[in-house]
Amino acid sequence: MSVLEFVETTTPPLATMTVTCEKPAAPAFADVEQLVDRILETVGNQITLGVPLAIGKPVAFVNALYQRAKADPQITLRIETGISLEKPVGKSPLEKKFLEPFVEREFAGVPDLDYITDLRRNQVPANITISEFFFKAGSFLNSPQQQNYTSTNYTHAVRDLLDKGVNVVAQLVAKRTVNGVTTYSLCSNSDLALDFAPLMEEMRANGTPVAMVAEVNANMPFMHNHAEVADNVFDWVLDQNLKPGHQDYALFAAPHASISPEDHLIGFYASTLVKDGGTLQVGIGSLSSALIYSTLLRHQQNDVYHQVLNELNVAEKFPVSQKIGDSGSFKQGLYGCSELMVDGFVHLYKAGILKREVFEDLTLQTLLNQHKITPDVSIATVLALLEHGAIAAQLTREDVAYLKRIGVFRGSVRYEQGRLFVDRQQAPANLNHADSLAWIEQHCLGHTLSGGVVMHGAFFVGPKDFYDALNTMSEADHQKFCMTSVNYVNDLYDHFLGSQQLKQAQRQHARFINSAMMVTLSGAAVSDALENGQVVSGVGGQYNFVAQSHQLHDSRSIMKLRSCAVRNGELKSNILFNYGHTTIPRQLRDIVITEYGIADLRSKPDHVVYTELIKIADSRFQPQLLAQAKAAGKVAKDYTLPPAYCNNTPEAIQRIYKKFAQQQIFSPFPFGCSFTAEELQLGKALKSLKAKTATPGGKLKCILNALTANPDDASLRPLLARMDLLQPATFRDKLTQRLLAAELKGR
Repeated sequence: MSVLEFVETTTPPLATMTVTCEKPAAPAFADVEQLVDRILETVGNQITLGVPLAIGKPVAFVNALYQRAKADPQITLRIETGISLEKPVGKSPLEKKFLEPFVEREFAGVPDLDYITDLRRNQVPANITISEFFFKAGSFLNSPQQQNYTSTNYTHAVRDLLDKGVNVVAQLVAKRTVNGVTTYSLCSNSDLALDFAPLMEEMRANGTPVAMVAEVNANMPFMHNHAEVADNVFDWVLDQNLKPGHQDYALFAAPHASISPEDHLIGFYASTLVKDGGTLQVGIGSLSSALIYSTLLRHQQNDVYHQVLNELNVAEKFPVSQKIGDSGSFKQGLYGCSELMVDGFVHLYKAGILKREVFEDLTLQTLLNQHKITPDVSIATVLALLEHGAIAAQLTREDVAYLKRIGVFRGSVRYEQGRLFVDRQQAPANLNHADSLAWIEQHCLGHTLSGGVVMHGAFFVGPKDFYDALNTMSEADHQKFCMTSVNYVNDLYDHFLGSQQLKQAQRQHARFINSAMMVTLSGAAVSDALENGQVVSGVGGQYNFVAQSHQLHDSRSIMKLRSCAVRNGELKSNILFNYGHTTIPRQLRDIVITEYGIADLRSKPDHVVYTELIKIADSRFQPQLLAQAKAAGKVAKDYTLPPAYCNNTPEAIQRIYKKFAQQQIFSPFPFGCSFTAEELQLGKALKSLKAKTATPGGKLKCILNALTANPDDASLRPLLARMDLLQPATFRDKLTQRLLAAELKGR
């Protein structure tokens, strides 16, 4: 569907299309410095710049504006954003030796954000402030940047930017020209721009100098539907491809992360709660990749999937999986509704799982949900629409236009004075006449309903093959994916796109699946920060989806977390009696999953909530948690944990994992690997060595083991060469060589 067609047929209208037709196309600049000059001339020296999350940042423009402000203290620049991506840099010399060749290879052609580079060096001048509402996880712990964090829901980001006086909004876009008509795509970040455009127009009309800037990058996947906007939405466009010989920079691509045995089991448990014909939201990271993998396993190797179900005794131990989930293959399929469209959704689409289409028409969606019609058009579709009151028995011109728009009638059908025409044939436009119905069935009907999408997303970021898949999609496939406003995806009550009733109809049997760092026994989730106030990441859209799950009668909120973690060199439970910070309050508790199973908490009294969570905690921490719960009077003094839940150990996880790994199930890199075989071996050794040396005692033990290591072992030479440790010159390097050699041989 073209932009103009979309404007004419979508109800209510897309927010960005409030830009008037009289507004000319945005002027294009080939030179970024000239564009910066124009921005300063327009809005002055006091600039609050809003740029999108992750890969949507227009790096060339942001860097040029930042450097101009850095060189001119008369300019005050405030950058408001989130998830400022940066290439990985090792903290220790050993980590740096491991990462530098990898980064050079994997991030070739990816530019740095100058403000992040300066932040790391403490070189940001006083006239510039960088504020984020979502950190790349763990990237600014123990950093002065903690002071510039803004805590907000993703859906409130536009509001907050307006409160802060934003006067320049900029983002990366793709561009195409078809039949002489140029349009731009918001690509990876339709999230905020769709809401910003009409608001910026209002500000401009009220006399506030503002600017919306687009930077074209040919590597950006051109996303259609809501993300495709007219050439006059932006005020100025930076298109460096107008320069002869220019080549756009590469997009930041996240390497494929490994999936641990624990993560695989968490993902498997989560997959048992996903209902065929339902809706799916997931976040980023290995826990989400694990869920996607097990969902694919359920669909493609259902016999093996049931072997795992039986091995884990899921039905008996965790009956909620039987109550709200499924274990069969996906016949109706899933619809994706997720602020972050991860690469997993493309895997689900290719596998024929992400196939439940939703429509921007409440009547159609209701009839589909009630199974009165299917996406395949027949005369029964027409009669169902008639019975539902969507069309009249004596068809009108508006009825025919509606039927053509939704794909029930072919585009060639014409209406004139109460009659239908196809080529030279005609019949009365009366659905009460059997002969007319037969003629309509023969001459007028389309094949399938039009305008259906299988995915609504607000932004995306992922590995290189994900971007490649989006770039090589067919036109028909692209029409199934709709990048849109974050308010549309994350909330039932957005102001611009769609309606509450429509979104409720689309999002049947929704499973909003997110990750947490810790959960308290009361059911509160800790997802974004530590109890001392240090922010790890951000709330993002998590609260929105949790709240939404409680507003939709057949939906559930699912929190995934690993049962324990090493913190400050000590193993600690991630299920805690209490904690000094929460992201999701206890009254919104629902389902929690660890590698040991599923805790169903919604509508349960506290004594059940506490014991259900203890059942899925690591057994090394269960006695302490139970004692704390009893001491607080939350659990009866005579309560004992059932034996079936008392073997929550790493050994039990490994036993199950190894059994199925022998069948090539639950591999560490099911979706591809960005590392070489040597790098994988070294990475495991470095991770293990880091954990072992986290305490003074552990460090001493490793040093003693290193004294007897033989770094001249022929099998180690390629690995040591990769780390530039074949011929260490200093005592420190010699010790490092032996430490690494000992760890590699120990593996």
